[in-house]
Amino acid sequence: MKKVILSLVLVASVLTACKSEKKEKVEAKEAVKIETVADLNNVDVASSVITWKGTKPTGAHNGTIMLKEGSLNLNEGKLTGGSFAVNMSTIKVLDIPADKEGNGKLVGHLSAPDFFDVAAYATSKFVITSVEETEGKLAVTGNLTIKDVTKSITIPAMLTKEGAITTFKSETFSIDRADFNVKYGSKKFFDNLKDKFIDDLIEMSFTVNTKA
Repeated sequence: MKKVILSLVLVASVLTACKSEKKEKVEAKEAVKIETVADLNNVDVASSVITWKGTKPTGAHNGTIMLKEGSLNLNEGKLTGGSFAVNMSTIKVLDIPADKEGNGKLVGHLSAPDFFDVAAYATSKFVITSVEETEGKLAVTGNLTIKDVTKSITIPAMLTKEGAITTFKSETFSIDRADFNVKYGSKKFFDNLKDKFIDDLIEMSFTVNTKA
């Protein structure tokens, strides 16, 4: 009996640990109306990056996307606003070797009309609308635009400085791609997918560096 109880406790502990590893979805709300954001063009797009991870019943894929341009508005070392445009044509897959056929196929699929439709929507965007700081951590709210949909989300982040470079780095968070009209393989749009569906949640993180 003791062995059974210990086994149940062990299973419960493992399930709890697995559950805690999943990044909670950030809530997508109605976009916030804002005035024009100052275009400082002070972001170093070469060293800034967005990471992504998508999952499905049979596994996961991950990769990066680069920025096209961006601005971080700072006042006495505090983040007060900003925006950055994402170059969707730079989608990369990192978990499949670049010289493998599957890499190119997946990039092509992610770029296709039934996913991010890069030909029609070459740029995604995040515009900061408010910043709250608590114990050194930031809650950054902004309008995220993917394809033809703009939603307000709040993400956890930190601001650090090393020399002349300021870095805005988010924690890993998840968005629901269905909120942004990304339909392929989503059970919210299609029935009878069985185990061929793709999870709606996409994990993301931002690392945005200013120019030196």
